[in-house]
Amino acid sequence: MNNNDILRRVRYALDISNPGMIDIFQLSGCSLEQPTLLKLLKKEEEEEFIACSNPLLSFFLDGLIIHKRGRRDEDAGELPKPDASLNNNAILKKLRIALDLKEGDMLAIMLRAGVTISKSELSALFRNKEHKHFKECGDQFLRNFLQGLTARNRGVTT
Repeated sequence: MNNNDILRRVRYALDISNPGMIDIFQLSGCSLEQPTLLKLLKKEEEEEFIACSNPLLSFFLDGLIIHKRGRRDEDAGELPKPDASLNNNAILKKLRIALDLKEGDMLAIMLRAGVTISKSELSALFRNKEHKHFKECGDQFLRNFLQGLTARNRGVTT
């Protein structure tokens, strides 16, 4: 999945307005103007499309964590640093943190998308990359997660 698609899907799933998106970016220290945001939300084939970089998506996800959960006390004065090596596992982890999802919530979201996954398969996605049971999060899994999240938050059936 490309970063623009993830940005659009998260925005839709969580029903975030344009001003809300700009506020979320600002929480992580990234100032973004509405015209730029609108270009990021366009599809690749549309005119004036701007590709969303890994650091920019990381700013959004970090801002979403702050927006939903608040700043951690030890990080009160610091702004998060964007992750240039963002991958599907990191995106899934940041969404899990932002939305305060427990294991059962994650399994229920995947079930809403029509995917049955075991607890051990789910935990493998959040393990350290060096761990022998680590599992790479594929595009289809992330897509299904976002689809289930949309179904849960917006009452849309899949």
